[in-house]
Amino acid sequence: MSISGKYVGRLAPSPTGALHLGNVRTFMIAYLRARSLGGKVIMRMEDLDHPRDKAGADLQALEDLKWLGFEWDEFYRQSERVDLYREAVRKLHEKSLIYPCVCSRRDVEAAQSAPHEGDQLYYPGTCRGKFSSWQEAAKVKNSPCWRFAVPSQSVISFEDVFASYFSMNVSRTLGDFPLARDESGAGYTLAVVVDDLQMGVTEVVRGDDLLAATPAQILLARHLGAEKIPEYCHVPLVVGSDGKRLAKRHGDTRIASFRERGVKPEEIIGFLAASCGWCEKGESVSLENLLPRFSLNTINHSPFVVDDKIFQGG
Repeated sequence: MSISGKYVGRLAPSPTGALHLGNVRTFMIAYLRARSLGGKVIMRMEDLDHPRDKAGADLQALEDLKWLGFEWDEFYRQSERVDLYREAVRKLHEKSLIYPCVCSRRDVEAAQSAPHEGDQLYYPGTCRGKFSSWQEAAKVKNSPCWRFAVPSQSVISFEDVFASYFSMNVSRTLGDFPLARDESGAGYTLAVVVDDLQMGVTEVVRGDDLLAATPAQILLARHLGAEKIPEYCHVPLVVGSDGKRLAKRHGDTRIASFRERGVKPEEIIGFLAASCGWCEKGESVSLENLLPRFSLNTINHSPFVVDDKIFQGG
């Protein structure tokens, strides 16, 4: 891949829980990708998921990342940018590209013609044209959501920097996807698209669990009038021995916990770097020392499996 102009990357933690090894590995790849290309790193706290946000988790994550050696050039909080999301909603509404929907997830699941796994549910547009305004929909249900009215035959294809070619007919696979559960538009899908465009992000490096969400984000960016859409680089997740993404059931892999046990930041970075092929197992290394060793080509395309016995001697 050729990078034209100044590379701008971003780290986007969410304060819904403690920072753990899985988060850090993805952030490490994103950080070194940007720095190896002489680019800028933006830190963006994605703190809009209020019901799941944990008090103090944002500050703890920032402290843990600094302790590990991460540095950033700009800092933003999504909770302080809601006016931008509100303006995007206004523009989309003027173009008749969004509408309020009162269908619950259970309603959508019940309407499926085939079983689905995960978050990729098809929505047939049940509420399209049903309500004249958000206020009218709110009389039926206290918390409607905004849905994007996906034009027919919306096929989005792109070449992922790591995961290779990916294509999806959004109109047939997702249908009218949800944008936000707030009248102002302060929801994840809309916010990340608006932010990436407004911040000039040139490439998004993130976990491959979000690969299937990317076509909808590209489609939305195009309809917001984006002149240039970021490239995407989806990398494998860190999983437990059961093959599922890290969680409490896999033991304590929180960075804060390792710090309390006396594990050094270079040990953690070295452990994760070895999984990417940038150093030997057991080697302690800093992010700065990894810069000349960085390469996407050495990263295995399979998930990285860890267990709860790591750093027990720390």
